[in-house]
Amino acid sequence: MEKPILAALLSVKSDKLSDAEKKLFEKFNPLGVVLLKRNIISAEQTKNLICSIKETIGRDDVIIALDEEGGRLTHLFYENNSLASQNILGQVNDVEITQIHAKLVARQMQKIGANMVLAPVLDIDYPQTTIALKNRCFGNDKEKVLVHGKTMCETYINSGICPCIKHIPGHGRAVNDPHAKLPKICSDMKDLEADFYPFKHLNHMPSAMTAHILLTKIDNKKPISISKIGIQEIIRKNIGFNGMLFSDAIDMHALKGDVIKKAQNVWQSGCDVVTYCLADEQEMINLCNNGIYLQDKALERFEKIKNIICSKKETIILDNQIKKYYSGLSSFTENNIKYDAMEVLHQKQKGEK
Repeated sequence: MEKPILAALLSVKSDKLSDAEKKLFEKFNPLGVVLLKRNIISAEQTKNLICSIKETIGRDDVIIALDEEGGRLTHLFYENNSLASQNILGQVNDVEITQIHAKLVARQMQKIGANMVLAPVLDIDYPQTTIALKNRCFGNDKEKVLVHGKTMCETYINSGICPCIKHIPGHGRAVNDPHAKLPKICSDMKDLEADFYPFKHLNHMPSAMTAHILLTKIDNKKPISISKIGIQEIIRKNIGFNGMLFSDAIDMHALKGDVIKKAQNVWQSGCDVVTYCLADEQEMINLCNNGIYLQDKALERFEKIKNIICSKKETIILDNQIKKYYSGLSSFTENNIKYDAMEVLHQKQKGEK
């Protein structure tokens, strides 16, 4: 009999698995692991870490997820040592460049054994958009966001990498950074429909990540990630998304309570999977001991992801495509936004002690 799968993406403290992490992963069989900047030193080291994770958990379909968007959220290693942000891709506005971008990411992920990219960002870029999200959006035109988001998703799927669209149902109007506090958005449903637009047209995608935002016209008490109204009425019905739904990191201070309470609130809202990124040993033990396992609909949704990540596809990029990618970006400059989400979390925690 197969072991039940814990409905969680867990995390790793360093650049290799500790004995405690091995015991935890082996015992609780998490759906997967999200790797962050602290886990990635070199391509070879990261490949070894991923092999160790997969061997420890003991499944071929373990999700290994990366926030590999481009720009300041680039963790892997590329020939030119750079990867455009979605903001630059939106400015270039050439779907072939966006397609090549996704191929570059897919190829590097395949080399190390990763299989889920937490991208593309389908949020709309507004003047007030929080710095945490600036440079990570294709732009302020919902049609442009849709076109480039669709191109990116389809390219990943054709490369055997599962895309995870985010941050559903739309984070662009948020002024505050959810790593530090809960963003509150008071826009009416007519305005919010613009934010929902890219997600509605890509509601057939295999996975999505929720936004930690309070949409007062939908649920004025609970943020979307822990709101039954937000999940069931907006994401599942209005937007029509029926793929696997991951929470954004529950470590963020937009959600209140200890790790157990946060996780339980996420699961009870109807979200399929909890994402936990801080890799605190005791918190992960607490989360796992009080966790739930994939059942029924969630297992069906996981099958769609498995069909992609177990396809063993190989991404081929021609030299002239790489040349076009970098030449196409040459006249555009990234805004020099320095922002480290994990540092924001750590500083916030220090302030609360």
